[in-house]
Amino acid sequence: MDVSTILDPLNTAQREAVTNDSRSLLVLAGAGSGKTRALVHRIAWLLQVQNVPASGVLAVTFTNKAAKEMRARIGELLQMSPQGMWVGTFHGIAHRLLKSHWQDAGLPQNFQIIDSDDQLRMVKRLLKEHQLDETRWSPKSIQWYINGHKDEGRRAAHVDHHNDPHEKVLQKMYAAYEQACERAGQVDFGELLLRSHELWLKHPVLLQHYQQRFAHILVDEFQDTNAIQYAWLRVLAGDHCAITAVGDDDQSIYGWRGARIENIQSFETDFGNAQTIKLEQNYRSTSTILDSANAVIANNSGRLGKSLWTEGDVGEPLSLYAGYNEQDEARFVVERIEEHYRDNTLYAEQAILYRSNAQSRVLEEELIRAGIPYRIYGGQRFYDRLEIKNAVAYMRLAQYRQDDAAFERVINTPTRGIGGVTVETVRKRARLDNSALWDAASALVSDQSLTQRASKSLQRFIDLVDDLGAAVSTMGLADLADLVLEATDLMAFHGKEAGEKGRARVENLQELINATRQFEPEEEATALREFLDTAALDAGDQQADAHADAVQLMTLHSAKGLEFPTVFLVGVEENLFPHKMSAEDPDQLQEERRLCYVGITRAMKKLYLSYAESRRWYGQETFNAVSRFVREIPTHCIEEVRINASVSRPLNISNGLQLGQNDSGLQLGQRVMHSVFGEGVVLNLEGQGSNSRVQVNFDDEGSKWLVAAYANLEAMG
Repeated sequence: MDVSTILDPLNTAQREAVTNDSRSLLVLAGAGSGKTRALVHRIAWLLQVQNVPASGVLAVTFTNKAAKEMRARIGELLQMSPQGMWVGTFHGIAHRLLKSHWQDAGLPQNFQIIDSDDQLRMVKRLLKEHQLDETRWSPKSIQWYINGHKDEGRRAAHVDHHNDPHEKVLQKMYAAYEQACERAGQVDFGELLLRSHELWLKHPVLLQHYQQRFAHILVDEFQDTNAIQYAWLRVLAGDHCAITAVGDDDQSIYGWRGARIENIQSFETDFGNAQTIKLEQNYRSTSTILDSANAVIANNSGRLGKSLWTEGDVGEPLSLYAGYNEQDEARFVVERIEEHYRDNTLYAEQAILYRSNAQSRVLEEELIRAGIPYRIYGGQRFYDRLEIKNAVAYMRLAQYRQDDAAFERVINTPTRGIGGVTVETVRKRARLDNSALWDAASALVSDQSLTQRASKSLQRFIDLVDDLGAAVSTMGLADLADLVLEATDLMAFHGKEAGEKGRARVENLQELINATRQFEPEEEATALREFLDTAALDAGDQQADAHADAVQLMTLHSAKGLEFPTVFLVGVEENLFPHKMSAEDPDQLQEERRLCYVGITRAMKKLYLSYAESRRWYGQETFNAVSRFVREIPTHCIEEVRINASVSRPLNISNGLQLGQNDSGLQLGQRVMHSVFGEGVVLNLEGQGSNSRVQVNFDDEGSKWLVAAYANLEAMG
């Protein structure tokens, strides 16, 4: 192959990354800078120019889709199949190793991989064996606990419970889970990495074999590696293998699931005399969009540092819209989508991004009302979500006891001691009597056909639904929805699910209450029935086909790696974005800012930002300031949209946007010293003059609001 074929399509920085001969190379690749191209061309350079055999290259990605694309692009560039080269995900490569060395890994030859659902079922079975109540010991929380420790490289025996009774039980369940997997010859996804890492450590001769085999290791999306993946790479690379890490610390947004930004930040020191090359030329967005993204992310500390630029157009300013409420915000977004569509921008070229899944409901309703096809990317429509289906099923059963589908869905959700045997007995009785499941359950309790324990559990469920049914005629729709979530413990049940998923489920349930408050029935007496019909119709109105022209809706986390000509970033307001759970934690706040950076850089030509001056959230009317991230965008890059005005006007940052700025001279994210409280980080600033206040998260004293004039804070660095 001619060298020019490899190098000609590349810019100067990409060529440097492709041809660099450092043993440890960090390619800091900004959004839209062509990182995959650089990675693929570097592999081609190694094979064709450096004469590295294909079997000497190990390329690691995070998704099967990315691995498949990399193989295809390497084959296309080389005009041949990359036979012998190991290209795959961390889990895929670890599985390949364990299959080849199953005896050394202490596994049966035909060991089986269990997925997340299989793992959860095993945890539930172990809880029963240890006579632990699922209502107190959430199976999903235990699953999260096990996986979290595996991602950190810890076996149950390595976990220090500090004599904490709760931690002791969790550790015991982890140990029991390990034993059950060993007996069954099964491994979960976390085990693949952990056991293959242990394989290196326990068998140095085997490790040496692979170190000699793989002359070059290349890792994509390095900022997303967790502790065990990083350790796995460090052991394999050793002092022999050359390693190329490609990633972007500014796009590290998965800390909540174990990714450690420290890995990419410490690469240069951990892998010894590493060289860093920055890919900063962007081929996706206008310079206005890039200037906005650069300005926002510059407020984060500890960055490796880069600034995106483009040879393309300046482009339009970002448009900021302040909706009266979330319905007004949704109407604005949908009206603009229709305008762009009339101007020949396909629906599929327009995306709506949001911080929380719960935000989709109002947007979905407005799109349905306007007859615009849409898809929820990487997720489900609001009324199709598990927790919403559970809550609606209770409401259906309260309205109509003969609803068998609703009965089966919630009879043991949340767990109330009604097992599969009891449910099957109810089914058989219903078939025998040709009756509804509800009637069959009532009959079984009445004629004492069940064990005393099963009968009591079933009676409690019947009483619960009867109480809800009685409330239908006495309560308003919203109050009834509130009662359903409280009486059934659904909110607590789904809230026990650890991490971002549990928080999202709770927010969705709160949004269901909002939906009932905003629902306008034709007759108050039939409000519940009308609402249930509407929910069923919305759920039954299928999403647009994957290949159809449809507006794309997704969370900001789901948007990473995608791009759209027109992007609507909605809900840019304090306590929503940044999320209130993250705003007072400096590390989480920095991740929220990186999430905003990812959102901004998804836009190619036009970016809209919108927020609601009042929003019903967690069942209450909230009044939040515009997000600090918006205030970090240069004024020349953004204009405020007024629906009733004939023109848009430049955004006046001082116009009502008080939070996040004042005349104290301090900046968000700055480290400061207080004579009493010690060192801390500035989280918020507000007010002017004598009303100027500053919120500081002190290292030892936590978060405090101080009057700036009297705080005598000393800026550090």
